Amino acid sequence: MRKKQGLGARLAAVAAFVHTGARLADIGTDHAGLPLELLAAGKISCAVAADVHAGPFEAANRAVQSRKAKNIEVRRGDGLTVLAPGEVDAVAVAGMGGSLICHILAEGAAVLTEVKSLVLQPQNDAAELRAWLYDHGWHIADEALALEDGRIYEILLAEPGEEKKPDALLLEIGPVLWRKKPPLLRRHIERLLSRERRIANGIGKSESAKKSAGYEAVRKKIAALEEKLIW
Repeated sequence: MRKKQGLGARLAAVAAFVHTGARLADIGTDHAGLPLELLAAGKISCAVAADVHAGPFEAANRAVQSRKAKNIEVRRGDGLTVLAPGEVDAVAVAGMGGSLICHILAEGAAVLTEVKSLVLQPQNDAAELRAWLYDHGWHIADEALALEDGRIYEILLAEPGEEKKPDALLLEIGPVLWRKKPPLLRRHIERLLSRERRIANGIGKSESAKKSAGYEAVRKKIAALEEKLIW
């Protein structure tokens, strides 16, 4: 994916999924780089840049003030608690674990009733996050992979609406990634395979553990992922 000025490949991919004219909340904003770049590009109308930690909150404040970005308000608080329902129509949460993102979304259910899109970049547990979205009235509308500093990142665009939940393997890979087959997909699947093989090798050191249902499940998952490398 082409790198946007001022953003690395990971945040550029997040930025690409923010809808034009959005009133954006960037949760865990750090230095407010994402809303600042989107506002400068004319893609969003306004933003709330929020972080629970003092250091990033202060850094975001400095960055917004130095750019004289009057349409960005910096707030300190936990997750979506900094927002009132109807205040924004798009939410970005990037650089956190998938389990934490699930928690943030669950705690902010009242705010999400007025939100049209979620742009999420989990650092791990992406399958858990995808499953949560399908279980709570959202679906994956689009997905992307970004390569930055040798690491592949998954970016999800979720929109309201009930759809059939993909099977467990596609929740791991990404249902839209599998359908679109972007250039980084093979490396993404190989990374998932590497993780499962490490788990299998660890279990395999014990003869009794090798007879367990858990070991057999990992072996089946490895075989299924290996099949996905052929297209």
